[in-house]
Amino acid sequence: MNNKLKSYLGFAVRSRNLVSGYDTCINLIKIKKIKLILITKDASEKTLKRFRGLTENAGIPMYIMESSEEMAEMTGIEGRNIFGITDKNFAQAIAKEIEIMRK
Repeated sequence: MNNKLKSYLGFAVRSRNLVSGYDTCINLIKIKKIKLILITKDASEKTLKRFRGLTENAGIPMYIMESSEEMAEMTGIEGRNIFGITDKNFAQAIAKEIEIMRK
């Protein structure tokens, strides 16, 4: 786990720029408030397919993250598989850290 990523996600939570949950993220994608989507790899295939289509159509980056337990540890939000970042700067910083982790 990347400490910088954990830090950015924590800041996003505290500044209320991180939202979670299926319906919340779908609604905010539709009104163009979401800048980045993070989905855990243990989300259902149907959910992954739905969000892949929504994010591609809206031009929103989407990353598949580790388990929901790991995301819960980073965000403090348990029992969720889908997370949305609503701030452009947080979205860019988080995406950059994910890209660095994957290299």
